[in-house]
Amino acid sequence: MIPKNHPRYESLILREKIKKANEEGYLADSGMIAHGRGEAFDYLIGEKTIATAHEAIKAAVATFILAKDPVISVNGNSVALAIDDIINLAKVLNGKIEINLFYRTKERVKIIKNLFEKKGTDVLGSDDDELLFIEDLESPRATASKNGIYSADLVLVSLEDGDRTEILVNSGKKVIAIDLNPLSRTAQMADITIVDNIIRTIPLMIEVANEFKEKDDKYLKMIIANFSNQENLKKSLESIKLK
Repeated sequence: MIPKNHPRYESLILREKIKKANEEGYLADSGMIAHGRGEAFDYLIGEKTIATAHEAIKAAVATFILAKDPVISVNGNSVALAIDDIINLAKVLNGKIEINLFYRTKERVKIIKNLFEKKGTDVLGSDDDELLFIEDLESPRATASKNGIYSADLVLVSLEDGDRTEILVNSGKKVIAIDLNPLSRTAQMADITIVDNIIRTIPLMIEVANEFKEKDDKYLKMIIANFSNQENLKKSLESIKLK
């Protein structure tokens, strides 16, 4: 039992969620390492949503609303930390959800699919789905649902590997990344990078989405036009240096 007055309470709760997901078999061992790396960067930004992340969230939501066929890509880490918020975001933005795992096994996919189905949500990317393969990508993440990531015009990723992000972008898809490391290949390759913790980002995206759904296309396009991901990443790094 972690006392609520512990100075690292929230961080330790997240660690417990990651640990539990690993014990339940749907989070790969390397996912624990990835979480630790992200936790380190979260310390560096003060464990709060910095100004650049707020701007990136606005651009991301505007892009999501204007997309014709958006998909939220999920893996073991994102499911362990934010499954309920991911489901709510998909509902608010009319997006699909698809499983995509680097260390893909039938068992891991089955467990994640069941977690969503228990919450009354359909998910793409399972072994029962019609899976195609993304060209030029040789890792297990090359699998993509015919009706999901393969045909999507926008993909939201988190805790991503940069090679898939780069190939998705090169194939003409818009990619929004949630990544605490502004120096990662994923962050550098994505069209929009939100340098923040997924547990803070998704609720904020839902909040902005409810506001932006009332806006016209002209307003949304202006938000996107005024956003530069390279400038966003530069300022995010400056925020870290100032700590």
